Amino acid sequence: MVIKGKDEKGIRNEELFSALKESVKGKNLKKVLLVPPDYTRLFSGAGTITSMYYDMLKDSCEIDVLPALGTHEPMTKEECLAFFGENVPFEKIIPHNWKTDVIKLGEVPAEFVSEVSEGLVNTKIDVEVNRLIMDKSYDLIISIGQVVPHEVVGMANYSKNIFVGCGGSSMINSSHMLGAFYGMERIMGKDFSPVRLVFDYAQEHFLNDVPLLYVLTVTTNIGDDTFIHGLFIGNERRLFEQAVEMSREKNLAWLDAPLKKAVVFLDEREFKSTWLGNKAIYRTRMAMADAGELIILAPEVRKFGEDDENDRLIRKYGYVGRQKVLELVKENSDLQMNLSVAAHLIHGSSDGRFNITYCTRKLSREEVEGAAFKYMPYCKAVELYNPETLKDGFNTLENGEEIFYISNPALGLWIYEGK
Repeated sequence: MVIKGKDEKGIRNEELFSALKESVKGKNLKKVLLVPPDYTRLFSGAGTITSMYYDMLKDSCEIDVLPALGTHEPMTKEECLAFFGENVPFEKIIPHNWKTDVIKLGEVPAEFVSEVSEGLVNTKIDVEVNRLIMDKSYDLIISIGQVVPHEVVGMANYSKNIFVGCGGSSMINSSHMLGAFYGMERIMGKDFSPVRLVFDYAQEHFLNDVPLLYVLTVTTNIGDDTFIHGLFIGNERRLFEQAVEMSREKNLAWLDAPLKKAVVFLDEREFKSTWLGNKAIYRTRMAMADAGELIILAPEVRKFGEDDENDRLIRKYGYVGRQKVLELVKENSDLQMNLSVAAHLIHGSSDGRFNITYCTRKLSREEVEGAAFKYMPYCKAVELYNPETLKDGFNTLENGEEIFYISNPALGLWIYEGK
């Protein structure tokens, strides 16, 4: 099932509800598992969709909600209320633990990984998912999420929601490092990346017997308003491919010239760590000029990793560039055991090509510079670049300086056409 918005405001709520109702029509459902993204996909439309499914099914069957956290922190009660609304009881939310809550389904063979990565990675990848995904007591598992450019897999969602969002440490580490080895610039905004092909293999070989229904969105936003332009419901890969095509239309921005200075704002509700906030880097790196300057306004970024161990490792090694990180992996067992951190450190560096300045209220100069970024106090930064007065795109400041402003890096990918 494919539903597309008729104008720039996207699919209306009544049309959305009708499509979701049609997707479960005629199914004799007694127990359902909903797998939405977490609060870091604030503008995905998935919170509304989860609420609608819960409301229409709650009187006829048992429902559990397993947010696809991946390595992220569990959602707070306040975040659940803000994301899902009052329809979804907090006690129905099951936090996924990527280190303890998973079972191994099998392996993606080393030969396959080597083939899709052009020989860059030659090891097998364990396929792990949360135990609930394989729980046969569920009549239906509804995976809800947003197709949008992504630094690890190329285009987010579809089977990534299961294998990473509900995945285990081995799968998460291996897939992230595979993407980092292959190179972000070769992946972002594209389908059929090596990581996506690994997920395709895993789905084809290990999820065939799972009653899995994908509900995919393509969205944009203006301020707090989210517009769902496309809804793609089913299990066939062709639906994901149609969503990819629409997302490339809606979420990719092609620029005529590289950006000498870009300013990116990180919404305080969504971004509390550089693990998430570095989307400001990932999504602009193909637009930045050599020796350009990226200013990241990060009022509530207060740590580096989403969990304590990842935070410790990022503080220990810093965003020191691809070549240095690869050397550190060879030399240090703690990074060898946490390859997703190593991949993240590669992703979050400009490799010295452009400057990155984090402007925070919660991290000190010593902490930011210790992680190999430049630092500016948030209060000083907003005097120069006030997010309340800037508009998305090019702005000319009072001093005559031209900057490019991005209010939400999570929904886009900016590319200089000459790249």
